[in-house]
Amino acid sequence: MRKLLLLTTVVLVGLVFIARLFYLQVYDNSAYNIFEDIAIKKEYNYPKRGYVYDRNGELLVANQPSYDVMVIPREVAPLDSLEIDEFCRLLKITREDYDKKLKRATSYSPRLPSPFVPQLSKRDYAVLQEKMRKYEGFYIQKRSLRSYQTTIGANVLGDIGEANRATIAKKPYYRLGDLIGNQGVEKTYEEVLRGVKGIKFIQKDRFNKNIGPYKDGIYDTLPVPGKDITITIDSELQAYGELLMKHKRGGIVALDPSSGEILAMVTGPSYNPNDLVGRNRSKNYTKLHYDTIAKPLFDRGLLAQYPPGSPFKVMNALIGLQENVIDVNDTYTCRLGYYYGSRKLTGCHHHSNPTDMNHGISQSCNGYFVHVYRKIIDKYSDAGEGMNVWAKHARSFGLGDFLHNDLSVGRKGRIPDGDYYDRAYGDNRWGSTYIVSNAIGQGEVETTPIQLANMTAAIANRGFYYTPHIIKKIQDDTIPKAYTTPKYTTIDKQHFEPVIQGMFDVYNKGTAQSLKVPGIDICGKTGTAENFIKIDSVKTQLTDHSIFVAFAPKDNPKIALAIFVENGYWGSRFAGKMASLMIEKYIKGTITRTDLEDWILTHSLEDEYKKPYSGEPFEINRGAKLQVIDNYATELPDTSGGLKL
Repeated sequence: MRKLLLLTTVVLVGLVFIARLFYLQVYDNSAYNIFEDIAIKKEYNYPKRGYVYDRNGELLVANQPSYDVMVIPREVAPLDSLEIDEFCRLLKITREDYDKKLKRATSYSPRLPSPFVPQLSKRDYAVLQEKMRKYEGFYIQKRSLRSYQTTIGANVLGDIGEANRATIAKKPYYRLGDLIGNQGVEKTYEEVLRGVKGIKFIQKDRFNKNIGPYKDGIYDTLPVPGKDITITIDSELQAYGELLMKHKRGGIVALDPSSGEILAMVTGPSYNPNDLVGRNRSKNYTKLHYDTIAKPLFDRGLLAQYPPGSPFKVMNALIGLQENVIDVNDTYTCRLGYYYGSRKLTGCHHHSNPTDMNHGISQSCNGYFVHVYRKIIDKYSDAGEGMNVWAKHARSFGLGDFLHNDLSVGRKGRIPDGDYYDRAYGDNRWGSTYIVSNAIGQGEVETTPIQLANMTAAIANRGFYYTPHIIKKIQDDTIPKAYTTPKYTTIDKQHFEPVIQGMFDVYNKGTAQSLKVPGIDICGKTGTAENFIKIDSVKTQLTDHSIFVAFAPKDNPKIALAIFVENGYWGSRFAGKMASLMIEKYIKGTITRTDLEDWILTHSLEDEYKKPYSGEPFEINRGAKLQVIDNYATELPDTSGGLKL
């Protein structure tokens, strides 16, 4: 019995194993991964990447053929020294490069294909193709690279580059050598533009020779082309903005208030998008990346956080009206600034008195708006509560937070509230006199150019805005509903008219009256923001930033914009002129204010940007002379007979 039991057990176990193996090999393929089968070669067929057009149908980004030399390390046949040298000459690489690239590919995977030398030119491909049969383990894979049909909009369009290991680990779709969008619309709409790779599975025999499609090609797939997209940018306006920003640093963002579509998004300095295409991409990118002073890869329109300066005064006017602490006819006598007792909290410039809201906006009176701001905060018994109310109104314009748009980068800016100052000064240990700089867009308030442009669009619309966005159409698909749904501010509609009239009078009788454009009713606001930088960890004051916001026409506006020009002195000097020109260019298509255009195109700020690093004394626009000595910015004696205002 014991012998029979043992025999029966052995037979049953054997039958179970046989049955299981039969099931796995004949009926169930779930445990089998075709991608891990070393007897099957995988050949990828890359799809055509989608084209990019501007709002008027002009082609901005197309494709061009590219040829990558690929390698499967375990299939590389031994080569003698002369053969390797010949191969290196054909590929235009050194012997050291050859060894390094082969080692890198082996480290990635000995049996999977890796890019060996990407992006051959047509000429190099033609020469190499005839001799590839001599180099086993290497083959040429055809795909497409971007071909930029323009030299502008690098920050808008972005670029494509090889997917790194971190990306591949997160997104299994990509393999080493695959291209992926890195910035701009190439990054945001990567999945739309890239399409889907096709693949062929090739069966190999025991001698590692191809013997035909695996299972007659039933697992093969065709590539799915990427979709074409139309973006909201007006390429002519974008090009003009980049021309105006030449030899200057800053950002321009122009929106269509009726839709939130981004008409132009300029950053200065910029670069030619074609510089990041082809085999010179790595060298050019490194050069741009390590230019840490000009920062051409830094999108100032989306990432630079500046004090908004005097354009923020219109926000305080709106909040003051909404909170019913002021009336448009209330007046305030400015004594060249605002005084709290005998203490001067802010300065101002010469203008007529007394000042009402219209005059305060058109003449940009600091004292008037400190008065308004303090009344807003002091309306509440607790300063923290007053700040929270103020911050809630400002944030309803899209300030102090991400705009939740479809752009690849962005920053929140900053709108401080009561908690912010409690952390800074301690609970109940501060009041409105501590924070009056917020009244004139200085202090702790920070905005990006796109946020300030969005604020201006909300004012132009009398109380609502659409989320700024760059996509206009994805082939025949509609854009997300989030971009076509209006967002309303906390300010009642009736309060916008007097503020808009004040902005209109900035051009008619105020700080921008020399910038009027015939036939266009423009509403705007000049701004000057103090400019501090750190030089070797030392906070140093430089020439002020020039800021301007505007929209036009006054009724049924077609464009709203914000312009920041770093070290541009004051609002109407650089930014204001550029705003008038951008508006006329978009609305009329031609320029009649050629005097403004000639001035902008012939004036550079490069010398301003060199001053802190020259070691020589330099003058800021209020007349004070500074010199960086032993890492400290030292103010030199004033010999000019007074300060400039």
